Amino acid sequence: MNITNKIESNSIYFLTMTVVDWVDIFTREDYRHIIVDSLKYCQKEKGLEIYCWCLMTNHLHMIAAGKENGQFTLSDILRDFKKYTSKAIIEKIKEIPESRRRWLLDRFEFAGRYNKKIEFYKFWQDGNEPKEVYSAEFLQQKIAYIHDNPVRAGWVNEPQHYKYSSAIDYAGEKGLIDVIFAY
Repeated sequence: MNITNKIESNSIYFLTMTVVDWVDIFTREDYRHIIVDSLKYCQKEKGLEIYCWCLMTNHLHMIAAGKENGQFTLSDILRDFKKYTSKAIIEKIKEIPESRRRWLLDRFEFAGRYNKKIEFYKFWQDGNEPKEVYSAEFLQQKIAYIHDNPVRAGWVNEPQHYKYSSAIDYAGEKGLIDVIFAY
């Protein structure tokens, strides 16, 4: 990660975590729930503060921070989240009836083959594309961008109709993950 994308403590960030080669893995509910459950765990046990989120088929957008004066930094939380979800999703691929099993495992094995830090499979691309939230206008722009992802993909007509997003919360209903309202 270069210096322009360094995550500093006590700041809020727009983040994008992408599956290697943009593989559409989150088309199955089993894999989506690993992400949701892990985000909830990180909130409860590690101090992850989520202001906005949306899980698409091959990436996760969030506006998030690490709890101020918390035990874990946002970088620590994201590292642990990616490490855990990588392993859990690979195990789920092996466990459930998955028509793409061989292809998925081959793809993730190939992605990590020449990386000395990877033991078997590489699931997430390196980095989180962190962009520090520097103004209220930037924050509102990124929340709209995140919530409009499923609309732009043609899956729903209104952002709040997509289950795997905080747009539900911003529309006054209760979503899957607790969020801190930005406005």
